[in-house]
Amino acid sequence: MDDVKNIVTAIKKGDIKPIYFLTGEEPYFIDKISDYIEDHVLPEEEKGFNQMVLYGRDVSVDDIIGNAKRFPMMAERQVIIVKEAQDLSRSIEQLLPYAENPQPTTVLVINYKYKKLDKRKKLHKAIAKTGVIYENKRLYENQVVDWIQKEMHTRGYQMAPKAAQMLLEFLGNQLDKIDNELKKLQLIAPKGTSITPELIEENIGISKDFNIFELRKAIGTKDNLKAHRIINYFSQNEKDHPMVMTVGMLFSFFVQLQQYHALKDQSEANVARALKVNRFFVKDYATAARNYNMKKVSSIISYLREADVKSKGVGAANVPQADLLKELLVKIIN
Repeated sequence: MDDVKNIVTAIKKGDIKPIYFLTGEEPYFIDKISDYIEDHVLPEEEKGFNQMVLYGRDVSVDDIIGNAKRFPMMAERQVIIVKEAQDLSRSIEQLLPYAENPQPTTVLVINYKYKKLDKRKKLHKAIAKTGVIYENKRLYENQVVDWIQKEMHTRGYQMAPKAAQMLLEFLGNQLDKIDNELKKLQLIAPKGTSITPELIEENIGISKDFNIFELRKAIGTKDNLKAHRIINYFSQNEKDHPMVMTVGMLFSFFVQLQQYHALKDQSEANVARALKVNRFFVKDYATAARNYNMKKVSSIISYLREADVKSKGVGAANVPQADLLKELLVKIIN
């Protein structure tokens, strides 16, 4: 995230490089940089003749080089953006001669999503010398919650940790999808508003009481009644809460709980770092650890593996999801 800010800040100051090679597992940040260059490097009146968007599936590396070598028309520079450049992965090394001697009046932006350049190859070294290589990884769960809160803060909102967690559990760690929902909330709530679980429930359709986060919490506190209520809700809404996802999330929770038991330093900061969770939720793991010792956690992980197999129809082809979940819940809490 800091790398994105640094690149944008440098461009704002006029430090514009001839090549930006944007790569990694998280497309959101790649799009952020690419979109900023597309929107801000050239004034509007120059974009018609001097800004071009190409797609990897439609062009060759030679096509990209040919366009990049052109001179701008009545302007200081031209911008060429190559989207979905990962489609050129088999031939991308052919960019080497241009990377070694790029056209100084061209800003070439390569969006190479979900892949990375081999740092041992000459192309990586050449671009690192003449331009900018930005690489990223998918954010961990705790990082996504932090990112949501920080992102909304920069937009003039406060975000409750539980509200951020609800978005994460509903949308996963795909930042582009989360960003779309955050934009919807901005249209609804005036600046300065605190984004609460209730606001998300009313406007995005995620239940603040019946979700996997609340199920994990109910199981952790051994709140049998609440856990069964959530399971019943899931069973009545199988499309939004498929059993395979529920089991997967519970499996992750108890694996983390097993890690918690193994920690010598169970301070809030160390637990958050080791389990890769937001510090706000550390107390939930501490509570669950008191209710489930290491031996019980190991047994529960076995139950969850068995339930995962059954949820896929192995050994329980005609058993309803509701019955499988109830059976699993009894094994876990009792």
